[in-house]
Amino acid sequence: MANTKRELFLKRRLRVRNKLKRRADGRPRLSIHRSNKNFYAQVIDDARGVTLAAASTLEKDLGLAGRNNIEAARRIGELIAERARAAGVESVYFDRGGRLYHGKVKALADAAREGGLKF
Repeated sequence: MANTKRELFLKRRLRVRNKLKRRADGRPRLSIHRSNKNFYAQVIDDARGVTLAAASTLEKDLGLAGRNNIEAARRIGELIAERARAAGVESVYFDRGGRLYHGKVKALADAAREGGLKF
């Protein structure tokens, strides 16, 4: 029986998360979440269970609420890189949350790299 899209997504998500846990060398994790309307990014220190930096299209001063396009993802990538560097983070693991590395996810990652984060 064929797997549904949701089942395939969950399998990818667990596979990515388990690989990150095996490689844990003290670097925080840049985790992203994409809903149908918005984009979210967090830099998480899993050892302490603390969020070090966060950015979202829901922030009022950005004016991107309800936008989930490549330009919004690029802006969130720039913002999360800026906030992570302000928190003293230079290098992270990229947790794409089971999403394919394509389109909006790739735009966010590229913008974060240009902003100074190392993956």
